[in-house]
Amino acid sequence: MKCIFCEISTRSIPSKIVFENDKIIAFNDAHPVAPTHILLIPKQHIDSINNTTEEDQLLLGELLLEAKKLAKKLEVSDAGYRLVINTNEYGGQSVNHLHVHLLANRKMTWPPG
Repeated sequence: MKCIFCEISTRSIPSKIVFENDKIIAFNDAHPVAPTHILLIPKQHIDSINNTTEEDQLLLGELLLEAKKLAKKLEVSDAGYRLVINTNEYGGQSVNHLHVHLLANRKMTWPPG
């Protein structure tokens, strides 16, 4: 089964890449729900946070640290931003590839939905 995020990661599908290293790629969401909406994904295919193992600890930490660095680079860290990891259908996950949403440039509400 094809994974759209794996295809973005390998550049088979074009996307506006905002960050990339050997383990992670970050790109603008095609259907943003905030003025700034970036997805950070591991290049390695992992279906969801439920499919991570102890060996993924450093990768998971790197995803969050890169999100923080992107927020600072995009100058949204002082005003505030939200990081979201949706998991499976009821959690709102629509693409079965682990991803972190970085949402910013609008006031977030609670509860989120």
